[in-house]
Amino acid sequence: MAEDVNSTIRNSPPSRLVVGISGASGVVYGARALDALRELGVESHLVVTKAALLTLSQETDLSPDDLMSKADVTYKLGDVGAAIASGSFRTLGMIVAPCSVRTMSEIATGVTSTLLTRAADVVLKERRPLVLMVRETPLHLGHLRTMTSLAEMGATIAPPLPAFYARPASIAEMVDQSVGRALDLFGLDWSAVRRWKGLNAGLTQA
Repeated sequence: MAEDVNSTIRNSPPSRLVVGISGASGVVYGARALDALRELGVESHLVVTKAALLTLSQETDLSPDDLMSKADVTYKLGDVGAAIASGSFRTLGMIVAPCSVRTMSEIATGVTSTLLTRAADVVLKERRPLVLMVRETPLHLGHLRTMTSLAEMGATIAPPLPAFYARPASIAEMVDQSVGRALDLFGLDWSAVRRWKGLNAGLTQA
């Protein structure tokens, strides 16, 4: 019995998740994902693009240091020798929140030029969940074909769309609902999510 327990422990993925934040509008999704992971006790490994830091300054009052302090471990974008660049570094997977079209397209080609896209490629080759919160609209045929290619490779395309059945009272509630539903894809149950229980039952907080 002891051997079975030890084997289960060894084969269970460690409670850590890679978080990528790219330069699309919606950097708050990545920031709140980091907050959620800390609340859930999941170790976060963060990599941020230069464009994301520009977006951060335009869309929030957070400084780069504020954002980095939300993560347990941070990496420089050019550090292609980092732990998350190797498949032997076990994780629950990776979320890119938000995911720009440029980042999405680079991941789809497999020709990666930064640690963020290399880490995403590693997650795909190791058959771990990769969730891309793509922030772009409208979408042309090239975007749609790229998304199809990524879905065929095993990624999940999860645009951050508001769930109006949750009756959000603020932008913050809409953000948290989208982040929480994305974290569901890793088996992580965040308390901020309002869950549908059927027409008669209405909504409940997770």
